[in-house]
Amino acid sequence: MDMNVKQNEQQHHSTKSPSSSSSTTTDHDPMQSWWESVSKARSTILSLSSIISSFDSSLADSDRPALSLLSSFDAYSLLSSALSAPSSGSGTDPLCHWLYDTYLSSDPHLRLIVISLLPLIINIYLSRVHSSNSVPSLSGFEAVLLALYSSETKSRAGKPLLVQIPDLSQPSLYHTPRNKPSLPDHGSRPSVGVLSLPLEPQVAVKSTKRPCIVGVALDCYFKQISQMPTWSKVDFCQFATAWAGQDCCCVHEFDQNGNGNEVVEEMGGSMNDKFDDPIKLESKGARIPLPWEMLQPMLRILGHCLLGPLNSQDVKDAASVAVRCLYARGSHDLVPQAILATRSLIQLDKRARQAANAAAAANASSNANMPSKAKKPEILLVSK
Repeated sequence: MDMNVKQNEQQHHSTKSPSSSSSTTTDHDPMQSWWESVSKARSTILSLSSIISSFDSSLADSDRPALSLLSSFDAYSLLSSALSAPSSGSGTDPLCHWLYDTYLSSDPHLRLIVISLLPLIINIYLSRVHSSNSVPSLSGFEAVLLALYSSETKSRAGKPLLVQIPDLSQPSLYHTPRNKPSLPDHGSRPSVGVLSLPLEPQVAVKSTKRPCIVGVALDCYFKQISQMPTWSKVDFCQFATAWAGQDCCCVHEFDQNGNGNEVVEEMGGSMNDKFDDPIKLESKGARIPLPWEMLQPMLRILGHCLLGPLNSQDVKDAASVAVRCLYARGSHDLVPQAILATRSLIQLDKRARQAANAAAAANASSNANMPSKAKKPEILLVSK
């Protein structure tokens, strides 16, 4: 009797095992999960058509719809126009709801779309907050910023961001010989710097916590800056120029190089264009307070825009203008950290431009000295 029961149980398990294994393979099928993510991204992007009437819904037909939207300048322009509308940013703004829900999705490519719009969102939000006019409700923008802040708070798990500063009295890995010096050891330890204190959970954007929340959002932008499109980087640099709000002579303090030429001339006069057209500068933002919680991630972003090897020349020129304006702002506000950081970036920018000009001149001279191949004599065939 017991044997029959065991056999029945074995038969029962054997009949169940194929179905359970098939369901397991279905759950972990990479093709199925890929198709589900693509379908979800397409439905998310198609929902923009109900918010922006002129939105190109054909972007959702791509195999990678989120990346297609991220790399579309026309779509970025439409989203920028919608976010810049006077009624944008309220708690009932459907585009803010879309940005909030999209960032909370599990698709990392969809999250990149929201991050690429952060410079524009932060610029509009801070410009309206610090304007003298009566400000409408900006709870929609604040909800998006709080979504990024909450996500970063969760990922940091209550720990600060630290950076280890090497002890210059100790030999590095690249010293030759690599033997330790025979100096008495006084118990020197590598010093540790604090980039950011532990984040506290926030349920609303208070005026005292606003710089920290915006700074965390800028830090999220910096972490993904290598995947940001060119126009998003250029917009950020122009916003940073407007936020600095300094067009005095301090801006050109370091522009005189050894050859007597202006770095501004090397940039094709783009710097003068920014300062000679106040209407253009005002349309890109306004002068705002720049506490260190915001200025620190801003300088990291500008450092990438200046020195990133894959950045276009437009990005580098816009970042060069922004760094000089922030140096002038730091000099007037007497902020030592800002002065030191911006001076370093300006010097690195000058050296990079001088090296590029020297390489271009050497390449041109080598091409000029290269002997050209002698042409073969022409042979004319004459018929008799």
